[in-house]
Amino acid sequence: MALNMCSTKAFAVMHAFIVLAILFGTCATTSNTKVSHSSHSAYENYATYIWHNRLYLYMAAALAFALWVSLKMILKKKSLSKEVSSQVQEDMKKDECCDKRAEVHVSGVKIFFGSQTGTALSFAKELSADVRSLDLATEVINMKEYDPDDRLADECGSKCVCVFLVSTYTDGQPTDNAEWFCKWLEEASTDFRYGKTYLKGLRYAVFGLGNSLYAAHYNTVGKNVDKWLWMLSASRILTRGEGDCNVTKSVNGSIQADFLAWKLKFLKRLRVLCQADDNCCGKRKEGTSCVKTDGQEVEEEENAALDNNDSEEEPVESSSEEDDSSTSPSVLDVEDLGSLMSSVKQVPSDGGQVAKRSRKVARKTQDEKEERREMITPALREALSKQGYKLIGSHSGVKLCRWTKSMLRGRGGCYKHTFYGIQSHRCMETTPSLACANKCVFCWRHHTNPVGTEWRWKMDPAEKILQDALEKHQNMIRQFRGVPGVKSDRYEEGLTVQHCALSLVGEPIMYPEINRFVRLLHSQRISSFLVTNAQFPEEIRSLEPVTQLYVSVDASTKESLKKIDRPLFKDFWTRFLDSLKALTEKRQRTVYRLTLVKAWNVEEMTAYSELVALGQPDFIEVKGVTYCGESSASSLTMANVPWHQEVVAFVQQLVDMLSDYEIACEHEHSNCLLIAHKKFKVDGEWRTWIDYERFQDLVQAYQESSGQKVFSSSDYTARTPDWALFGASQQGFDPAETRFQRRNKGKDVSGC
Repeated sequence: MALNMCSTKAFAVMHAFIVLAILFGTCATTSNTKVSHSSHSAYENYATYIWHNRLYLYMAAALAFALWVSLKMILKKKSLSKEVSSQVQEDMKKDECCDKRAEVHVSGVKIFFGSQTGTALSFAKELSADVRSLDLATEVINMKEYDPDDRLADECGSKCVCVFLVSTYTDGQPTDNAEWFCKWLEEASTDFRYGKTYLKGLRYAVFGLGNSLYAAHYNTVGKNVDKWLWMLSASRILTRGEGDCNVTKSVNGSIQADFLAWKLKFLKRLRVLCQADDNCCGKRKEGTSCVKTDGQEVEEEENAALDNNDSEEEPVESSSEEDDSSTSPSVLDVEDLGSLMSSVKQVPSDGGQVAKRSRKVARKTQDEKEERREMITPALREALSKQGYKLIGSHSGVKLCRWTKSMLRGRGGCYKHTFYGIQSHRCMETTPSLACANKCVFCWRHHTNPVGTEWRWKMDPAEKILQDALEKHQNMIRQFRGVPGVKSDRYEEGLTVQHCALSLVGEPIMYPEINRFVRLLHSQRISSFLVTNAQFPEEIRSLEPVTQLYVSVDASTKESLKKIDRPLFKDFWTRFLDSLKALTEKRQRTVYRLTLVKAWNVEEMTAYSELVALGQPDFIEVKGVTYCGESSASSLTMANVPWHQEVVAFVQQLVDMLSDYEIACEHEHSNCLLIAHKKFKVDGEWRTWIDYERFQDLVQAYQESSGQKVFSSSDYTARTPDWALFGASQQGFDPAETRFQRRNKGKDVSGC
């Protein structure tokens, strides 16, 4: 309309100019007819001619002016049309931008967890707190309490991002609370009734928790959940993360650090999605533009591409190993090129596979050059410290035994006092290695200690470990000074350690300098009681003489051992049998330690007798399992704890099948009995106790002769007192002590 008004005004102006030109020309012609014609020069004739025809000139000038005005108006009209078109196109682009980015709008985050020991749950709570800091709603969901058949499809249109934090449990199976969810997801992914697009629109991210020591099942559940969701057309917004409990193989040093690294990537990706919504949906400040510059747009797209990491590819191929280059070396040594190129030649011409192999070879080379990590991570240090451990260096610890406290008060000693004559208040319970190769269901440390199959950590010298262990043990004893009930003579004696039980936690024999550590103990005339889980046969063979060597025999068949001990080694049964055979080569005292778990391993009598024949131990300790409270890492309950009478019945049946053994001692308070070889029954008297001074003299002579002066278990025996014998009225309680009964005391299953 504005253009039409401008055109009308232009033509009116042009018409006025023409009329004025005509009137002016007419007046000029009339007045000039009276001019004198006296001058007839050529110039005058030419001027006269122009003057007489000036009307035409005026008309031509008016026409030219009109044409100029018309042309200018036309050009202005075209320019204005272009501006309007550009504005319309810009508005359309903004609308398209808002429509496009509205697809990645995030209304909240739902965090699903599958946890056995509580690690995934703690990660879920941590992630929830961080997401809430972005002003997004969060919900932490226990998979056991969520029905995927009824509710999971609803998440496709809810604009929520679903995060799955799932642990891999025994044999690659999901945890108890995630079992049904994973089963449903697996079946739905292959059920034609659901269809391949059942979860289309669901945006998700997966973080798996596992242990690379279980190589065959490492993070199986996380990989499967990622795969099944992808098969149902869900959209992965971030590469699957993998946390590794094995600190030596963990990309970031611990499972907590692995989660932190993945969490930062997830939060970064979440910000990108949220910022897109904020900038295009009416939340920007006045005067700002929602259209980014080309450079900003390209940078954001590159960041998103890095985070998404080709979400369209097969999820099985995506893992934490394929994340950004933070874990791969930036420089490759010349000597490493040979192994790198050989690996490339062996792979077909598949670019992705070649790159993957190259990264793995380069990372392995870098890992070999890296300094070994500490066994105790900050999180592990905090957990063990809360349990009362006094940690030593980077892989050792010491703790005060409850029987040490008991004997300081004169209230009785542990079963070792009854069976072997140790003074419990002078016994130090320690370990040079907190790591273990098993994850037993009855572990009284609730699996807070690390696990491993070989030594891959930093190593502290044996001298430092022993010095710090003695110092920390003495400091714990000093805390009992002046405590009511503590005997002054026992307190003074307790400050001088006479016995060392290398059975606190973990696998002491894994420590590379275990022989040096034992020699240091003996040099201070401290006896050594070393316990091993029968998974390191060669270390048993190379072990120097100890006062008494224990081997834990928690089951008698391959199936039950796997179920109870949950060993890390694939060839655990072969190692177990070989460890028992190695005992026959030891000349010092050897002991089988049987832990009875009711309904798990108490009915394998014949198999136990065969194992005894294989290792021919000097003694067999049979003890009812100690219930240490509810643990999410174990299904053990009070129902699995046998009564003392049941333990006695088991031992009697076992002895009937062993011609060379008899029941020697009993400690009813610890729910424990001792079966001894008949060679320790001399002239009708049991000699299960140890002459500790005699042992120290023998081992000193052994060391000074460089192993030439050998000795056997029969060389340092001592007579067992009558009160310690099986069948005595005291049932293993030292009459020199004062029995203490707690009020309202129920069934007692305690022990060390």
